[in-house]
Amino acid sequence: MSDSLSADVVVIGAGIAGSLSALKMAKAGASVLMLESGPEIKRDEAVELFRNSPLKGDFTEPYPPKPWAPQPKFQPVDNGYLIQKGPDPYLASYLRGVGGTTWHWAGQAFRILPNDMKLQSLYGVGVDWPLSYEELEPYYCDAEFQMGVSGDSDLGSPRSQPYPLPGIPLPYGFERMKQRLKGLGYEVGIGPQARNSVPFDGRPACCGNNNCMPVCPIDAQYHGGIAARKALDAGVRIVANAVVYRIEADDKGRIVAVHYLDANKTSHKVTGKQFVLTANAIESSKLLLMSTSDRLPNGVANSNDMVGRHLMDHPGSSVEFLADEPIYFGRGPMRPSSINNIRDGAFRADRSGLRIDLANTNPTRMLTERLIKQGYYGKALNEKLKYQADHYVLLKGMMEILPDRDNRVMLSKTEKDAWGLPRIEVHYKFPEYVHKGYDHSIDVYREIASAMGGTEVVFSKRGVYDNNQHITGTLSMGADPATSVVDRDLRSHEHENLFMAGTGVMPTAAIVNSTLTGTALALRMADTVLKALA
Repeated sequence: MSDSLSADVVVIGAGIAGSLSALKMAKAGASVLMLESGPEIKRDEAVELFRNSPLKGDFTEPYPPKPWAPQPKFQPVDNGYLIQKGPDPYLASYLRGVGGTTWHWAGQAFRILPNDMKLQSLYGVGVDWPLSYEELEPYYCDAEFQMGVSGDSDLGSPRSQPYPLPGIPLPYGFERMKQRLKGLGYEVGIGPQARNSVPFDGRPACCGNNNCMPVCPIDAQYHGGIAARKALDAGVRIVANAVVYRIEADDKGRIVAVHYLDANKTSHKVTGKQFVLTANAIESSKLLLMSTSDRLPNGVANSNDMVGRHLMDHPGSSVEFLADEPIYFGRGPMRPSSINNIRDGAFRADRSGLRIDLANTNPTRMLTERLIKQGYYGKALNEKLKYQADHYVLLKGMMEILPDRDNRVMLSKTEKDAWGLPRIEVHYKFPEYVHKGYDHSIDVYREIASAMGGTEVVFSKRGVYDNNQHITGTLSMGADPATSVVDRDLRSHEHENLFMAGTGVMPTAAIVNSTLTGTALALRMADTVLKALA
């Protein structure tokens, strides 16, 4: 074992939540050491890898994993990193590297609704959050400023400050859809995006390259790598390629050290006063479960067997069709617009709400492959492709899955990775609550397609739902130590100097992308950690 490192605060995981909380604590005067299992990611290299890759639909392709930090991959086939125990698949896709998975996100930066935090009180399902929207709201503002969020409407989530940047205008075709769907009661609007609508923070405005996923070639879209750079400039020490495999507690339950393996499998020890776990919800659970001892046979923070439980995401449904007028999908950024006014209501007692993205993914490659398989070539292919590409519409819906203790992450008892660490098993099942939400989504899609004069309408299948890569739960916050992992301040119920942050602590998933909420929670947690250091 090498000589040990030390800091006031040791942060595990250099994604957006870890990097922004580390930045905040370093600016307040704390010494901060941040450990990241994956490598440093360089944007220019990611852009070139994307350009040269034949698999443009695989958003992990520009970010090849290291042997010591493998990651899930499902295109063109499942690489088996996550052992699927079913009965339904949990096809998570994430990155392990400095900056985290926001390197290849779509930049959507939604707040949850106040009602999302009171599901049990209002609708008799799920659980209530142990803190209020009003308590979190100032940290939403902070997160939005750090990320440079652009927008023009609160979308039902009250705001104390305006968006930092003006909204990115809707593409032409989306304005047409907005006009034509208004009479149905579906409000097509600009979505809040962590994407520069004007030059901001030393980065240019979005110019509509339309490959936000998997990498913005000009850095107009915010990502955790930007936060990590700022943290480094503020004095945070970042150790990449550091696979933390054990959190060590003393006899009184206080965390005294973490241990990591480097790229040569050499073990290192890191000590500190306060410890913060900000890896994603799956990898954080894995680490806690691996950290067993005679005193903690179930792992750290897990005497109640709650670590890894309540795994959630946003099951997705979809429809594609050809509109009766050109819509021109692929102009401007990905996911610039959505329908957000059907998320909440008394129906949530029985079924999920729905949020619909107008995906705006350029369909040319997909349509070309499809038409060639149908026998088109030459002039006929060009003519057919031009018509379909101009008229193509893809709507992707997002549903809420309720917390279920049996949806969980566990350690394999038999399988290990290349570094000798246990592999991850995922147990997951879609409940009737989601299936009923799907049924409703199809009714909505059918109505929208009809209003747009849609032909060649294709719906996704019932029971076969996309993962939206919003990995939530597993470290749920709550007031009751028997049923949760952390308290309202994201402090472990069992270890006074261990904190957890990010989307894993969310007790419910709501019906919007979770990154902004996870980041706001991390910034709020940073204040608590700083108080503990005082």
